Amino acid sequence: MDTMTRTEEQTQINAAAMVRPGSARMRELTPAQRRAVMFAQQQVIRARAAKKAKDEAEEARRRMWDEAENAERAPRASVAATAAAKAETRDTAELTLREAIGRVLRDLRSRDHKTLREVSEKAGVSLGYLSEVERGQKEASSELLSSIAEALGVSTAQLLRMVADRLDMVEA
Repeated sequence: MDTMTRTEEQTQINAAAMVRPGSARMRELTPAQRRAVMFAQQQVIRARAAKKAKDEAEEARRRMWDEAENAERAPRASVAATAAAKAETRDTAELTLREAIGRVLRDLRSRDHKTLREVSEKAGVSLGYLSEVERGQKEASSELLSSIAEALGVSTAQLLRMVADRLDMVEA
């Protein structure tokens, strides 16, 4: 009988997905099932590569911020932090000051696992306005930047150093 339920077909595909191309079990499959297995294997490979790239980017970002926190003790961030930030901004051709400030604020907020609402309430800024500043759509005043930096647990000087470092890396 040629009719197969969807779960039976999926079970066969799952079992075949663990089989190497060219093996006896793979040859038992129909051409459509072989294509489905090959497609599923390609998807798994792509997903693993994407996860690896995401993990590497996250690690580089974490190292960069750890180095930036230590920047108060040293006049400049280390070469490792610079390399990590370069890797992060490699795809950005040009970055405005407003966008750099927004990206640094968002990275700081994300690093601490804080929501926009938490930071906006602590800084005394509206949620919508903070979101626009993070997206680089609005320019924040120095007073506003100070209150946001304080809400994020960094000094205004540290925040501005991080912004300057990000701009340096884009220009380099």
